[in-house]
Amino acid sequence: MIDLNRRNFLATSSATALAASLPQTRLLASPNDRMKVGFIGVGGRGRRNLETIAATGAVDVAAICDVHDHFLMGAAITHPGAAKFTDFRRLYDSLGDQLDAVVVSTTEHTHAYATMPALKLGKHVYCEKPLAYNIDEVRRVTEAATKAGVVTQMGTQIHAGDNFRRVVELVRSGVIGSVSEVHVWVDRAWGLQSKDDSQRNDDPIFVRQRPNERLPVPKHLDWDLWLGPAPQRPYHPIYTGSTNWYRWWDFGNGTMSDLGSHFNDLPFWALRLDAPKTIEAFGPPPHPEIAPATMRAVYQYEARGDRGPVELNWYQGAVKPDLWNAGEIPHWKSGILFVGSTGMILSDYSKHMLLPENEFAEFVAPEPTIASSIGHHEEWVAACRGEGTTGSPFSYAGPLTEANHLGNVAYRVGKKITWDARNIRCVDCPEADQFIRREPRDGWSL
Repeated sequence: MIDLNRRNFLATSSATALAASLPQTRLLASPNDRMKVGFIGVGGRGRRNLETIAATGAVDVAAICDVHDHFLMGAAITHPGAAKFTDFRRLYDSLGDQLDAVVVSTTEHTHAYATMPALKLGKHVYCEKPLAYNIDEVRRVTEAATKAGVVTQMGTQIHAGDNFRRVVELVRSGVIGSVSEVHVWVDRAWGLQSKDDSQRNDDPIFVRQRPNERLPVPKHLDWDLWLGPAPQRPYHPIYTGSTNWYRWWDFGNGTMSDLGSHFNDLPFWALRLDAPKTIEAFGPPPHPEIAPATMRAVYQYEARGDRGPVELNWYQGAVKPDLWNAGEIPHWKSGILFVGSTGMILSDYSKHMLLPENEFAEFVAPEPTIASSIGHHEEWVAACRGEGTTGSPFSYAGPLTEANHLGNVAYRVGKKITWDARNIRCVDCPEADQFIRREPRDGWSL
């Protein structure tokens, strides 16, 4: 049985839980004020964000915006008093001064462009993950949020769950000793399949090149606004499905953008990770337009405070950690494994376990020290009203998103990179610049 010093556990967890929440400015004059909120993107995840935040009873849905007319009209049925917009730039022009907060649930490549105007106006922002399309945009949004002093939250909903809180407490308590490596794997694969499935080119996940045909744009869609700052290309439904866009480099960053935001969140939180020093990635040869389904990345983090160096290993698609392949840990489809000097912790979204099981058979976890969340959306609304703080403010979510993007940067340049976080560049690797930032299409700017 591993002995745990309860008093040390409580002291450590309490201090670190407090440090995880940064003070945020509130704008509302009184907690009794109702927030006037604009919702940009109201289909799919945006619809769920709209209904969950509206259900708090503390907000007025002042405006709704979507490039898909059927999503917009669907939201208008539930919220008939909201002003309707197709172009979020017109929303800001018309109602920017009247809003207290904005919720951004667009596709990844327009996150920064829909978020930045709100920050410049001093409005609170909830933005879906990933925070922005590339590292340059992430850094600019993060710095703008700090300057604005408003309440922010990135949409990593699982961050509010109790399971992650219990794992953070255990890792920081020292119950498995000093953690030197982490393995994170996910079985979902938004990207180019690694095997030859040319016979299935009718299925979006097997398409291997940009479609050549020019199809009519559906009447319900404003294709030019959907493209936003991305390079011009003819409309094709292969881009606009609910998750199809994740696969295309011009619009998203594959599996890492989607699930890296959620699964890497736990080690980032538990180990107080920041900017990695080096990143190396492995997988099939990079495709010029489509993200990989299967890929592995290795991050090296330098020692920080009382934590030693950490190696974080990311696996997506068909690859798994050696311990998983050897049957030395349970075959969970997706998981986060913390490897410490005296044991291991295996977790996913909803459960966790200490390993080896026989060595922790008599272990009894102490009382929780990180308080339960009132809900990921609910804590953002409450913080905007001056009640508490958010768990995933941009000051935290920004560095997490940058680190995730760096895995793809290393993969696309095809070599190990050394990251200069202060200057936002890869050392002696100018070819990485094209993946760190890009010029937006004419008519779009931050």
